[in-house]
Formats: sequence, C-alpha cells, structure tokens
Amino acid sequence: MAKREGADPKTNRLKARVPRGFVDRGAGELAAAERMLAEIRAAYELYGFEAVETPLVEYTDALGKFLPDQDRPNEGVFSFQDEDEQWLSLRYDLTAPLARYVSENFEALAKPYRSYRVGWVFRNEKPGPGRFRQFMQFDADTVGSASVAADAEMCMMAADTLDRLGLAGQYVVKVNNRKVLDGVMEAIGLAGDEEAARRLVVLRAIDKLDKVGVDGVRDLLGAGRMDPSGDYTKGAGLAPEQAERVIAFSEAKRATLEETFGALEAVVAGSARGAEGVAELREIAMLVAAGGYDTRVEIDPSVVRGLEYYTGPVFEAELTFPVTNEDGVPVRFGSIGGGGRYDGLVGRFRSEPVPATGFSIGVSRLLSALRLVGSPIVASAQPQAPVVVMVMDRERIADYQRLVAQLREAGIRAEMYLGSAGMKAQMKYADRRKSPCVVIQGSDERERGEVQIKDLIEGAKAAAEIETNAEWKAARPAQVSVPEATMVDAVREILARHR
Repeated sequence: MAKREGADPKTNRLKARVPRGFVDRGAGELAAAERMLAEIRAAYELYGFEAVETPLVEYTDALGKFLPDQDRPNEGVFSFQDEDEQWLSLRYDLTAPLARYVSENFEALAKPYRSYRVGWVFRNEKPGPGRFRQFMQFDADTVGSASVAADAEMCMMAADTLDRLGLAGQYVVKVNNRKVLDGVMEAIGLAGDEEAARRLVVLRAIDKLDKVGVDGVRDLLGAGRMDPSGDYTKGAGLAPEQAERVIAFSEAKRATLEETFGALEAVVAGSARGAEGVAELREIAMLVAAGGYDTRVEIDPSVVRGLEYYTGPVFEAELTFPVTNEDGVPVRFGSIGGGGRYDGLVGRFRSEPVPATGFSIGVSRLLSALRLVGSPIVASAQPQAPVVVMVMDRERIADYQRLVAQLREAGIRAEMYLGSAGMKAQMKYADRRKSPCVVIQGSDERERGEVQIKDLIEGAKAAAEIETNAEWKAARPAQVSVPEATMVDAVREILARHR
C-alpha cells in the first residue's frame, strides 16, 4: 500500500497536525480577543469611523507590491488561479483591499471616508517564534483628506484606544515623517529610482539602532557588519560623511521638542521636501498638544519601519513596560501597531490622486501584552462553563431534557450529558468542563419532585479537607436537594456565588 503524505509511518493512518505557521485557538483566548476587539471597536466608533468588511481574497494585482510574474505571483502571498486563469491571493493586509473598495465605490462614499476593518491576513513567509502565517489586524483609515490633522487624529485615537484597554502610562505613540527621510536621502545623493535598493538598506540599518547601537548602524551604513555569531550583513556602502548625516537624522531627538525640530531642520538643510516634512511634524505636535495628548504622542525620528510604503507622517504605538527576551535580558515589549499616510495606494486605481492615512493594530500581539499586564479585559473574559444535567436513567431522558430546557429558558448556560457513561464518569466530564454545578435526579428524587444540585467548586474545596470516605459520605459536601420548582433559583444562587 502506498504511503500517504502526513501519515503515521507505522500505521499509515492520517496524522493530525496543524500547518506550520498556523495555530488553533481555544474558548478562553477567543473570549479574551472578543472583549478586546469590542473595546477597540468602541474607541474607533467614538471618532466617527464606521465598519466595512472586504473579502479574504483579492485579485493579486490589486495587492500592490505583490504582482504575478509569468508563471505565478511573487513570494509573500498565498495565491491560486480561478477558472478564467486570473490570479487571486489571500489578502496580505487590510489596506490594499480598502484601496480597491474605495476606488470601486468612490462616487457613492462620503469623503473623507472614515472606516474601520478587522480580520485575518495571510503571509506566505517563513514562520518562527511569534511569527505566524495567519494573524488578525484591526485597522482604521481616513481616505480623501490631505490634512495633517487626519494624521494627528490617528495618533490621538491610538492613544485613546490603549487607554481604554488599561494600558495608560505604559505606551508612547511615536511620530516621524517619510518626507524628512527623503530630505536626508536627497542631501546625501541617494534620491531617484536608481538608488531605491540602497535607500532600503539605509532604512533597515536605522531600524536596528536599538539592537546594534550607533557603531553598529555606522557599520551597516558603510561596508557592512559582522555580528557576534559570525553572520555578516552587507552594508549600504555610504561614505563616512553620508553615514554621519543619516546617524544625525536617527539621533535627532533631543530633550525638548524645539531642540528636536532644530536638529531635524539642520539635517535636511537644502531639501525642500525635507523642510516640508519637518513643518508637518510641527503641525502634528501642535495639534496633539491642543488635544492634551502631548505626553502620550511624541515626535521621534528613529521611527522608520515601513517608511518605503508611506508618503508622509508615520506613527508607531510602542508599549514601554519591560519583558524578558530569550537571553533573559529585560527589554521593552515594543510595537503593537502603527500606520501613516499612504497617498499613492488608492490612486493606483484612479486617474486623480487620493490622499489617505490609517492606523493598524496587531491583535494577537496586543492580546499578549494585555495578558502580561494582567488587564481585567483578559482576566474576566473566561466564558462561563455550562451547568451539566446528569442522565441517571436513560429510559427517562425526556425528563432530563425538560430540566435542561428550564435552565436555558432562564438564560442559564446548560447542557444535558449526551454520552453513554455512568455517574462517576459523568462527574469527571463535568469537572473537565469546569462546570460550576451539576443537576442530579434519580428515581427517588423524581418521585419526590426534587433534584439534587452539587456545587462542584465548593465541593472541591470541602473535599480537600475531608480525609476519610466515611467523612465524605457523612458530609455530602456542597450538595443540596431542592424542589424542581426552585431548581432555577438554586442554580442561580450558586452561579452568583462564584461569579
């Protein structure tokens, strides 16, 4: 017999396994995520954003930087062909589908168009610790406004969202501007399409400032750098004077806002685009200060992640509390979301330019952060386990169905045991379900019109203090008999005791 792929080599039986880069999620995580998403949704709606949903699948050419080659799309997306041989892909992010949606419905939408979206995105990339091929994002975008006030509003909304989630005082929203970096590139002679590859190397070098320090960045901007493990990274090949100007840009943040702006103006001297970027940062700083957000939103030239995608202001929400990395060293938790202005994306579908700005939260990463800080949103999100109605006499199963129906009609989550095991196994089942209590009715109880209700939580506590079987039988811990007519009230009392 031929061996099946993924089969156990000894039995040739199909092996159950989740694909690499994907994960299953249990009831507790789902409940916590739903509570967190509800708070994010409420924050976005407070700012006037409305919900829209786009498909998980888009035509591949609509995704922007991932376009099909002669035979198949480039790496990075999961793609397939339809019956018309058109390339389709699972969405890589939520922004490109929004650009397609706005363009397709442009005349019908009120502009500026303010929307939010939440959903799964997919990356056909090598998975690793904390890196998955499927993850959830929660985005908000304003399309149709070129005003810097729209960018400032995104930063303020990000701050309000994190405050709402119980993270006040444990984050900062950092703001930079792509135009400032463009000014630096012009100043060092790296403008133009022919220098695009070297600009990307420079960008990646700046992004590693926290990890490798100034000297490490200087090496990466020059010939290259050998890390302690012996791995060599080729550098951007900048001359020393060019590298120093880039470093001056990345370290332009000073003790005061005015000093920071002064340093940025010096580093982009001679570039009109760079000066425009600094002016936009000044306006954002003025707007967030007017709104009372100046301690939560700050200008920081070190923010460069994703700058090749954006056209103006960029922002990143970073959690500041410490966690321990794989080497046991305390580090900041880091980024849980970001965004910026992307004026070119919607315009790919239309003859006129369409300005846009947005902010995206990484849902799984933010949920991990809430667990670390003990957020009540996560702690109180465990779903209520059901009350289990035990089946003692299978000939009278309709009687047990009637009991469970009474509980459900009263709004109590309940289930009737549907297996074939006896009482002992049914009790084990209820324990594994983490049921707060069980309802028991044998023939004697039925004749008396009663049920027994056993509080499993109190019973477990009492059992820990009982040493002999005789004591157990005498105590019958946390178990009471009540008339059927008062069963619902008795169950409610137990649930309220443990809620």
